Amino acid sequence: MYAFLYATDPQLTASEVLRVFHSDEPYLFLGIAFTTTGLLAASFALLRRKIDPLLIYFALFAFLYGQRLVMQIGLLQLLIPHSELFTRLRVASNYVVPIPAFLFFDAAGLLHRGGKMIGYVVGVILGTLTVLTLAFGPSNVYELINRTVVLAVLVVLVVQHVLVVLAEKTGRVGASSVTRDFTIVRRGLFIFAGLAFWDNLSGPLHLPLHRVEPFGFVAFLGALGYVAARQTLERDQQLGEIQKELEVARRIQLSILPAEFPVSRNFRVAARYVPMTSVAGDFYDFLTASDTQAGLLIADVSGHGVPAALCGNTQNQFVTAAYVHLDSEAGELRYSAAGHPPMLLLRNQKTSRIEENGLMLAAFDFAAYTNTAQPLSRGDRLLLYTDGIVEAANAAGDFFGTEALMAEMQKTARLSPGEAADAIVASIRRWSATQDDDWTVLVCDYAGDAR
Repeated sequence: MYAFLYATDPQLTASEVLRVFHSDEPYLFLGIAFTTTGLLAASFALLRRKIDPLLIYFALFAFLYGQRLVMQIGLLQLLIPHSELFTRLRVASNYVVPIPAFLFFDAAGLLHRGGKMIGYVVGVILGTLTVLTLAFGPSNVYELINRTVVLAVLVVLVVQHVLVVLAEKTGRVGASSVTRDFTIVRRGLFIFAGLAFWDNLSGPLHLPLHRVEPFGFVAFLGALGYVAARQTLERDQQLGEIQKELEVARRIQLSILPAEFPVSRNFRVAARYVPMTSVAGDFYDFLTASDTQAGLLIADVSGHGVPAALCGNTQNQFVTAAYVHLDSEAGELRYSAAGHPPMLLLRNQKTSRIEENGLMLAAFDFAAYTNTAQPLSRGDRLLLYTDGIVEAANAAGDFFGTEALMAEMQKTARLSPGEAADAIVASIRRWSATQDDDWTVLVCDYAGDAR
């Protein structure tokens, strides 16, 4: 872009300064407006708390163009006429402004392969000119290279716009092949390119009607802002729809899990399930054959979220599981597991591990599983849990661990199964800096008479 220079004279009168100010008023206003637009877009991107290349490049483009326009007004050059740093910054701004524009086009999907290559080449050239100007100062050679590159790109853009419009009118290009965003951006870009082309020619040739490019940038910025806002809102709407679908999936998953253990004379069972995301990979179930027999199942699909919640297809993931069968008539329990953390048994204020593990489910076709039989005593408490419980990490990265879980069982021994399960989950919450996995616990008390 062409750098507009004003000859400065220390003997300028107040009326001459005022004349310069009035002539630059529109450009000062536009420069501040563009800068503010860029800052607002950047603030919006920060408030959304996620990286959005469209908003970032749009904000950078608007901010740099606004600052470039402000630095080129005559009044500012009158105030600091002999600053070498200001001169380098003002000239370098001419070269750096188009770079975020190409990045925006790329992020918006408006550049095809050829356009991307042109954008990268132009970006390298302009970036090099920026560095050279900041390091060694302005040069007529740099300005000539910049003007040549810019004019060439503008000519290509104008010609491409005309050809596309003609192709659309003659029906050679179907409406489906030209996206709505590209059409809007192309029109704004055509106005900006045409006025920028005029300024780059009229400056050196001293033609009338000079410095009209900023007004073309208004149209172009409006088109870019529309595209950025529309795509951002569309993505937010899509995210909202996904969140609604995830909520439905969460409700379906929760409906699959048993609400509570059936009333039993011999067993008291409570479950607590704290998913990391809307849907999770932990699962549990109660199986009751009679008042004297019951089965408890707990499972954990690797990972979390939607993939871990899928049924019928493990999607190359593995499953750990544990199952305990309780028989009050026989006075024993039988336990088996597949790569799952050991079940904990609290008896007479002493906690022990019961472990009988085979290979993980859905990982090996040749896996075989065995079970272990243990006696049941009145007052026994069993704890089944997923690995998210013992692997919950504090701020220092230390795991909660099995030993702490066993100690928690002893501390809550006099509480009911439901109260004990709540206390264990609360203890995990206090320990954990963040929840990085699903948490599930099953607490079972044996209240019958062993035989």
